[in-house]
Amino acid sequence: MIRLKFFIALGVAACLNLVAFQDANIDYASVYQIKNEGFNNSQVMDIAWNLTDRIGPRLTGSEGLKRAYDWTSAEMKEWGLSNVEVKPWGEFGDGWDVRKSYVAMTAPYYQAIIGIPKAWTPGTKGLMKAEVVYIEMEEESDLNAYKGKLKGKVVMLPTNIEAKTTFEADARRYSDDQLSGMEQRNVSTRSEFSARSISDYRRRARMRNAAYEFFKSEGVAMVLNTHRGGGQGTFFTSNGARRDPNPLPEMEIAPEHYNRMVRLAMKGEPVMIEADTKTEFHKKDKQGYNVIAEIPGSDPNLKGEVVMLGAHLDSWFAGTGATDNAAGSATMMEAIRILKESGVPLKRTVRIALWSGEEQGLYGSRGYVQETFMNNGLPNGNHEKFSAYFNMDNGTGAIRGIYLQSNEAVRPLFEEWFKPFEEIGANTVTIRNTGGTDHLAFDGIGLPGFQFIQDPIDYGTRTHHTNMDLYERLQVADLKKNAVIIATMVMQTANMEQKMPRKPKEFENLNRSR
Repeated sequence: MIRLKFFIALGVAACLNLVAFQDANIDYASVYQIKNEGFNNSQVMDIAWNLTDRIGPRLTGSEGLKRAYDWTSAEMKEWGLSNVEVKPWGEFGDGWDVRKSYVAMTAPYYQAIIGIPKAWTPGTKGLMKAEVVYIEMEEESDLNAYKGKLKGKVVMLPTNIEAKTTFEADARRYSDDQLSGMEQRNVSTRSEFSARSISDYRRRARMRNAAYEFFKSEGVAMVLNTHRGGGQGTFFTSNGARRDPNPLPEMEIAPEHYNRMVRLAMKGEPVMIEADTKTEFHKKDKQGYNVIAEIPGSDPNLKGEVVMLGAHLDSWFAGTGATDNAAGSATMMEAIRILKESGVPLKRTVRIALWSGEEQGLYGSRGYVQETFMNNGLPNGNHEKFSAYFNMDNGTGAIRGIYLQSNEAVRPLFEEWFKPFEEIGANTVTIRNTGGTDHLAFDGIGLPGFQFIQDPIDYGTRTHHTNMDLYERLQVADLKKNAVIIATMVMQTANMEQKMPRKPKEFENLNRSR
């Protein structure tokens, strides 16, 4: 029976490929219009400047994100888009903002420290001066040695984070060989080593949680921590303390500064710090919101069907969220502006969404798809009328192709549609899945959702969730190209005779589990 289902599925896929091939014809007249508007009249960097330098960081629930809601919705109304709204997706919880951030080492000598309060933690209630205690622990029982010794102290836990000198550039682009390798299917193996790694991670997490509860009971004044660092003063923020009902003041600092204090403490040198931080929790409006806008379709028979493009508008807050993800939001806004301004025909309705809550768990996109395309866990009429969703959230790098998310039937479409962009290095089509962002909300309910392959630049080493995620890290030429490519993909999808092919239902859960 399983073999029979397999061959039936192959037959269906073959038929879908035939339909897809018939729909793959490129509308070159529209491509020319899109390229002209996107390359000669681009506004993508002005949009990005507004989201970063002018509006600033956009943590979900923060005042910065509210400013971003107001500005993006007003801008898209100005462009003449329809049905523009700031739409609630559900309850998120308390918002949070930093009002003041100062920390310095004062003994054995004075040194300013690069850092910022951990998200959703309280401030110090004024200037605090305290001794630093390095907690040496390999087991939870090691905490007993510190009982009665930590009141009013600042504590640091062991870490294996280092900031080593590197002899290669942080920023890079994919080579032809790397892109060719991406075209091959990933075959994952789950080894005993992986199981051990997961077990070790959970053990460390339990120890850290136990330590934090111990610190609270002992009256610790502040916790200092660090995460992976990119060197040269770059530090990475964490997921914050949103789930902690009674967090301690805590700061995340550059690994070079953290490790220096650890070395001093371990050598017996007294270490003192002073800190003055102020944070504010926002409790009045606990809702999360997305920004939605449309270009209505022109075909009487197809305008009820929808093609979507989107990116998450929220960010972390140590920088201004430039590559994560003002780059994606600005590019998607520019793409829909290009489609509107160029006047290319769009048979189906094109809808843009700027999500919030992505950094905390794809909340905005997941809330939207459940409300829009599902009723009580089952697909509704909007689900049937949906064609495809395109997402951008891998930094500022140039688009080099697209992940098919295991959807075999769409390969002929994208292989054809990328042909006008081969000269700028965008033509890799891979069957592989990619995760970590909002296209998964669509894929998770059986709708075609796609994320683009992008050059990594210095996303993983310098900007992703760091204090260096600033306007200067954006690549102007790359964002212009990306907006043109995405506008073209959306235009082609909106004008197909059929909706975008979907994965066979019997394979959906299998593919999502990989």
